[in-house]
Amino acid sequence: MTRPSSVPSPSAPTTGVAGIYLDHAATSPVCAQAAEAVMRGMRITGNPSSRHDAGDEARDALEASRRQLAALLDCAPGDVVFTGGGSEADALAVVGTVLAADRPAHVITTAIEHSAVLESCAMAAELGAEITVLRPDSSGWIDPDDVRRALRPDTVLVSVMHANNETGVLQPVSEIADIAHEAGALMHTDAVQTAGKVSLAGLGADLVSVSAHKFYGPKGVGALKVAPGVRLAPLIRGGSQERGLRAGTENVPGILGMAAAADAAMHHLDDPAFHERRHALRARLLKELEAAGDITVNGDGAPCLPETLNVSFAGVRGDTLVDMLAVHGVCVSAGSACHAGSDEPSHVLTAMGIPAERARAAVRFSPGRATNLDDVTAAAVRTADLVGRLRTLGPADAPQPARA
Repeated sequence: MTRPSSVPSPSAPTTGVAGIYLDHAATSPVCAQAAEAVMRGMRITGNPSSRHDAGDEARDALEASRRQLAALLDCAPGDVVFTGGGSEADALAVVGTVLAADRPAHVITTAIEHSAVLESCAMAAELGAEITVLRPDSSGWIDPDDVRRALRPDTVLVSVMHANNETGVLQPVSEIADIAHEAGALMHTDAVQTAGKVSLAGLGADLVSVSAHKFYGPKGVGALKVAPGVRLAPLIRGGSQERGLRAGTENVPGILGMAAAADAAMHHLDDPAFHERRHALRARLLKELEAAGDITVNGDGAPCLPETLNVSFAGVRGDTLVDMLAVHGVCVSAGSACHAGSDEPSHVLTAMGIPAERARAAVRFSPGRATNLDDVTAAAVRTADLVGRLRTLGPADAPQPARA
């Protein structure tokens, strides 16, 4: 018997609500392994910095988790620094590099970065650093030659994300890292969207940011890979935790949950069926969405994560469509969850040269591990139906009612 698409399988992580959840780029449900590890961490009494048996238990659990995260990040355990999330990891990488620089600081980044990187660059500029912001091509891809041309003798860091959170476009990080290293600069990549979906081996980046809740771990915990020899100044000072790079007692339950989620993700990455299924879901979703007519895939023509499909529906406001889909039990986004409610068009789509009207018509669909073909078909059919209804109501740029 075929299960209803709105009901997760017993082995699948649940969303906590009835419906079809296609917003995994915003956050993913906590997997069973991670939930169990969090509860185990809650039962650990000691502080990892304490010199007694209870502290030893906490420290042993912490270091075991560090080894599991190191496997995901393709680095040595000692290179892993635990943080309070991906945004903090980005800030430590960018601002920490600038603060630690023993020379005038120039940073290269891109116009399509997550706001966590862009705001960290703004903070670095307030500290006296010069920032160069590169624009992508029309598909959202960064040309490594643009990075080469932007490098200067005082460049201390190049920060280019591994995959964009709105379009899913994958960037040539390893090639850019080689270019940065030739010039004596460090390379940082925000791998928040790729961790647990594709291998992070061979990226070549000195600094790599990840966030647990994007790969089926708990919210509020992340990590930064810091390669040997990289000098960073801590942003949070106090104790000597995390090699002196991040003061404060470590979030043991959250870290254990993140490590368990990382371990589960590694098993998926080695499974060819997992990757076949990722691409099959995207193909089915796009095929069914085309029934709406007059759609544009943002990021088309560039290498892309199959889990992220960003589509503009001509004549429709994306935020309105998202709200209507939510009423019908389909969870999607109109761009980054960090800017939900903003009337401004996406800075990512704008940087790609997409007109404001088309940018405001964009909706992001992001299936996950528990999503099946019935789910994406049902969601696409509902979307096409609602798009048709909205197009009969009038222009997409009509004033929108204020939301409570």
